[in-house]
Amino acid sequence: MQLPYFRYLAANYGEPRMAMKTVRITKEINFEMAHALYGHDGPCKDIHGHSYKLTVTLRGKPIDDSASPKFGMVMDFADLKRILKSKVTDEFDHAVLVWDQSPFAKMAQDPLYGNIIPVSFQPTCENILLEIVRRVRPELPDGVELASMRLRETATSYAEWQAEDPN
Repeated sequence: MQLPYFRYLAANYGEPRMAMKTVRITKEINFEMAHALYGHDGPCKDIHGHSYKLTVTLRGKPIDDSASPKFGMVMDFADLKRILKSKVTDEFDHAVLVWDQSPFAKMAQDPLYGNIIPVSFQPTCENILLEIVRRVRPELPDGVELASMRLRETATSYAEWQAEDPN
């Protein structure tokens, strides 16, 4: 079964080959999180928060099976949103990330302090971004690759990861 738009394209321009080309799709999410950079030589050594914006770009070929409910999509944005919610927002929104080797990590044992998450790395913007890459990448369906991520910590500062960069 060919959809009307594709029948129009086929009649006027020949068979469409759009579905065979690689396309990038991007989803953005926002979350609020605090962190402290233990041992840092500036004000970021203290617990402080940010309004983070995460931009995730995927790469793949649109599904060319017209019987599929995802026909024409690299990935359904709703499915990507669910992954980002479970692996990023549900974990980090309104949390405080602290290095597990810092004195701040002791706060995680006291319910008075709320959602304190000790992590095995210094929670810089760069390292938080790499942690999000680590969490999201395995959740993507076959044929869909993580192309890039950008984690904006402030209006003028962000960290960026590109799949093609050397490890």
